[in-house]
Amino acid sequence: MDDDEWEYFFDVFDHLPRGGPGSNATTGKAFRMIENMPEHPRVLDVGCGPGMQTLELARLSGGHITAIDLHQPFLDRLTAEAVRLGLRDRVEPLKMDMSKLAFPDNSFDLIWSEGALYSVGFENALKSCHRVLKDGHCLAASEAVLFKGEVPPEVKDFWENEYPDITDIPGCLHRIESAGFEPLSHFRVPKKDWFDHFYDPMKVRLKEVMPKYRLNTKAMTLLGTMEREIELYNRFSDRSGYEFFLMRKR
Repeated sequence: MDDDEWEYFFDVFDHLPRGGPGSNATTGKAFRMIENMPEHPRVLDVGCGPGMQTLELARLSGGHITAIDLHQPFLDRLTAEAVRLGLRDRVEPLKMDMSKLAFPDNSFDLIWSEGALYSVGFENALKSCHRVLKDGHCLAASEAVLFKGEVPPEVKDFWENEYPDITDIPGCLHRIESAGFEPLSHFRVPKKDWFDHFYDPMKVRLKEVMPKYRLNTKAMTLLGTMEREIELYNRFSDRSGYEFFLMRKR
């Protein structure tokens, strides 16, 4: 996207509770599947967005969470909410590119990412995370996947435009192993997680911003794509969605 398109994009996303599908319940489910967690782990949340899951990880783990994102307004929101909840001493927001993790090798007890790794390529992001994760420790990440069954042309066209490297669950497991991890478990992110804190607020925000962009063709095209995404997922949630993967660094 060009600078104008990013402006329109963030005019919507800066007002959403989350930067993608998920929920505290799903974050908690994934976290409780991880064994042998240190008492106060050092955690890296990659592509944290506004940080709903970051704060939940701080509550669940009792550890220190370093949360990285490239969009400063997301980090500012996270900082303010951490202060409000009394968690500021355990949450460290940092502006950083997830493809260039500026941390020493073997820095973290746990790496977390919800719906973000695809932006630099799933396998590339896993390899980047592998270096800064301690040996034998876990990475948990949700990733866009194609589910079993024939993919409708509308869904295929959407993903070819949005994320050409999307694959199915076996394909993701292969990428996980290729990046130096042992797959441990995985589960589907429920349809409810797409709507409660993401698509439903997005629909409200789209109605708010569309009137001011009604004469802006570029903006209306982008906003229309968001509406189309919601409609496609609602119709074909059995054909594509997010899978939550848990893996251990070899």
